[in-house]
This record gives sequence, structure tokens and C-alpha cells, in this order.
Amino acid sequence: MRSILTPLAQSLPSTVPFTGPEALERRTGVAFRARVGANESGFGPSPRVIAAIAAEAGGVWMYGDPEVHELKGALAAHLGIPATNVAVGEGIDGLHGLIARLITEPGDVAVTSLGAYPTFNYHVAGFGGRIVAVPYSGHHEDLEALAEAARRERAKVIYLSNPDNPMGTWWSAAQIERFIAAVPEETLILLDEAYCETAPPDTLPALDITRRNLIRTRTFSKAYGLAGMRVGYAIGEADFIKAFDKVRNHFGVTRLSQVAAMAALADQDWLAQVVAQVAAGRERIYAIAADSGLSAVRSATNFVAVDCGRDGDYALGVLRALEARGVFVRKPMAPGLDRHIRISVGRPEELDVVAAELPLALRDAAG
Repeated sequence: MRSILTPLAQSLPSTVPFTGPEALERRTGVAFRARVGANESGFGPSPRVIAAIAAEAGGVWMYGDPEVHELKGALAAHLGIPATNVAVGEGIDGLHGLIARLITEPGDVAVTSLGAYPTFNYHVAGFGGRIVAVPYSGHHEDLEALAEAARRERAKVIYLSNPDNPMGTWWSAAQIERFIAAVPEETLILLDEAYCETAPPDTLPALDITRRNLIRTRTFSKAYGLAGMRVGYAIGEADFIKAFDKVRNHFGVTRLSQVAAMAALADQDWLAQVVAQVAAGRERIYAIAADSGLSAVRSATNFVAVDCGRDGDYALGVLRALEARGVFVRKPMAPGLDRHIRISVGRPEELDVVAAELPLALRDAAG
């Protein structure tokens, strides 16, 4: 029989880009005592969010507002820009899928870094685009090489996360502004700022809502503690933002998700507490790594990349040994980065588990 799928769909792998902790628990039969691998906020959402969800729970028989009017307005006021420059979607991943759909035709080139956050690549491939990956320079994405690749390949889009995932490093606002200026005007710059709340103050350039080839994406999944609600937002030039309405799932941001995000945004005191706890947690992970004779990469995110000191196979062995001991972590897989494991900031009691189990996992991997 002739396949119903398109040739492009037939050519794509049928995979889930991330193996979730739930899948690992099903596979191994080991329940995780420390869930410190998915860069979630173990500190949870604001109590105001929980109260708002509870108050609205009886209304889930109604669709959410398809225009996401209140949340867009609240975000615009928070950012100091017009609501016409804000789009809301099902997390950053959902927005990246829409961006890929809006701009990618078969054969179009997307430039990214080898080993960077992979989901945008997944979406580009789904629309027939071609990925050109630039190696990291040490622990940082290479801004000059990325801009040069965009010029050389006449790229349709260039992806950069700042702060970076998976390494946690960051560039200053001034360096990002020079990078933006170096990218050709016909190339869309997709600047992923998922970890903007935990970054140093001089990391984020001022918002420029007039530049037609710049779109910035942010999320409620990290510092705001709403990873399970799937709410992200994009900031950009008004015509590009309006184009999201051409392709988005208009009921994709659920009623409870909108309520939760509104309550989270309104409680900036809770956000400040979480950011402080994340900073303290990073310091704890640096110390845990040092106690085991390992070095850690200084981070501006809610996770820390720890160098296991050997090669990628050894680091993978450490990861597997931690899983067997009830500790969920992840690791980069690209050459040059793959000698690291990535530990998310968890609650103090979870980091106690990491501190106890990491030396034993290193011993198991070495043996």
C-alpha cells in the first residue's frame, strides 16, 4: 500500500527528543529521590498560583480565551511594551514550532550550535529545513562563527540561547548586541531567553521591538515554576507577532495555564525568592563537584554543568550510575561538551542526595 505519510514525514525519525524521568522510572523500576535533570523549579510556583488554580478549577469546562488578552496585556505592562509586540504560546517549544512553520520551506538553512538546545532543530526538520551546526568555543556558543555561518549559508534563521542550555554560560548584553548587528538582515535571529530571570543584570539587551529580524522567547517554565502548565511568550516586531495568529492553536494555552501565568507574573516577590534560592543552589552544586574532585562551569541558569574529568563515555557511565542510585540528571551529547553532566538546582534535601551519591556514582563508573 502507498503510505499516507508524506515523503518528508516518512524520512523523519519517530522519537521523543527528551527521555523523561517518568520513562526512566518505568524502564528501571527505580524511583528518583532527586529529580534534578529537567531544569524545572523544584521550589514550585507561588502560593498565589496554587490558590488561583484552585479557585478556577471548576471553570475548566470552558475554553481559555483564544486571544489570551489578559495575559498578553499583563506581560506588555510588565515589559513596558505594547501588547501588539507580545505573543503567547504553549511554552517556548510551542512557539519555536510556530516560528519554524512560519519561516521554513524545504531546503532553508537554520544555523545553530552543535549541542545547543535541540527542539528548534526538531521543528525545522519537520518542515524540511536543513540544520547547519557550529561547534562551541569552550563552554560558550561561538557568536562570531554563528554570524559567519549565517552569512555563508544565507541562513533563514539563526538560533542562540542566552543564557545557554546545556552549559549555563552567558554573554553580556553588549556582546549580544554586536552579534545581532553582525547577522544579515535577511536572517531571523531567534534569541532564546528561557533563563533570563536567573541571569546577571547585564545579560539582556534592551527590548527592541522595531527590528524585523529579531524574535525573543521567554517562559514561565523555569523560575516561575510552571513547567507543567506550558506557557511561553515571544517578544518582537508587531507584524511578525501578528503572523503567529496565522498558524497557532488558538485554544492551545489552556484556561488554567492563563490563570496560573497571570498569578505568577503578579507575584514578583516570590520570583525574587526563587532566584535567590537558585543562586544558593548553584553554589552548593559547585561545592559538591569540588568535593568529588570535579570542576563545574559557572552558570547563569538554574542548572550547573559538571565536568566529569574524562571522556563522554565515562560521563555517560556516571549518569547511568546516578540513575541507578535514584538521581535523575542529564548530560550534553555533542563532542567537547559530552564529558559533562548537567545537574539542575533542586531543593536542599535533593542536593543532599546528590552530594551523597555522586562520589559513589563516580566510583561505579570508574569500576
